[in-house]
Amino acid sequence: MTFDNSSLPGPFARALCLKIDNGISTDYRIFEESLIMGVYKNIITIDPNIRFGKPCIKGTRITVYDVLGWLAAGLSYEQILADYPELKMEDIKACLAYAAEREHKLKIAL
Repeated sequence: MTFDNSSLPGPFARALCLKIDNGISTDYRIFEESLIMGVYKNIITIDPNIRFGKPCIKGTRITVYDVLGWLAAGLSYEQILADYPELKMEDIKACLAYAAEREHKLKIAL
């Protein structure tokens, strides 16, 4: 396992590069450290005065639910960014990270 931050720009500059060798070929997969570490907390905010306290992208009224809904409807990252120029790729990824962490923390009552 090696660390490499030379090829990624912006707040996602630090990446964990995982070398996977399955005996046939070697594959390098890049996992953005900021998503693994939960840096979405700098992007996703909850304010009871904005959208009834739903988690929103900082500085906007766009909720995590909105972004997830657009992705689920089949919109690409590029389409979302074109329709909402105030968003950045990091914002969309932060929404996915937020949802993933909430799902991970979900407890099932039996």
